[in-house]
Amino acid sequence: MALPGASKRAANLRVVITVLLLVTLPVLMLDQASKHFVESHLKLYQSVSVIPHWLAITYTRNPGAAFSLFVNLPGWLRASFLFSLSAVAIAALLILLAYSPGLNTTSISLGLILAGAAGNLIDRATYGEVVDFIDAHYFAHHYPIFNMADCAITAGVAMILAGSLLARHSDR
Repeated sequence: MALPGASKRAANLRVVITVLLLVTLPVLMLDQASKHFVESHLKLYQSVSVIPHWLAITYTRNPGAAFSLFVNLPGWLRASFLFSLSAVAIAALLILLAYSPGLNTTSISLGLILAGAAGNLIDRATYGEVVDFIDAHYFAHHYPIFNMADCAITAGVAMILAGSLLARHSDR
């Protein structure tokens, strides 16, 4: 005889495993492989134009968070704060994923955010800072340089926001 709720827990576990294998792991591998490629082929601060005046691959390292937040904090405080914040975020994302009602846009979004958080946490654990290389710019006007992990986080958050807005709109 099955325990009450056992089938629901098994279904939730299947969702978690599916998202981890089909979303999180491939995106995390792409993030780490792209960072490794840039590190092994470019010198720090070297830039290679991909689309002139629009996009370049520029190898940098960011000791802070997104847009170089917290970069002026003392190194020990910044490192411990950002590492702890990433670890807590990963734990929270795994819990949210475990309670996801099924494989849907939200669970895929959480998988993308999880991949990004894990990718940047791996960098912090390995180097004490994050490897960035995607340099989107318009001539001399540069957007902060970012990486694939940041793209995954942004896409995941955008999907959640779009889903929330569409759900509100359909409730009317």
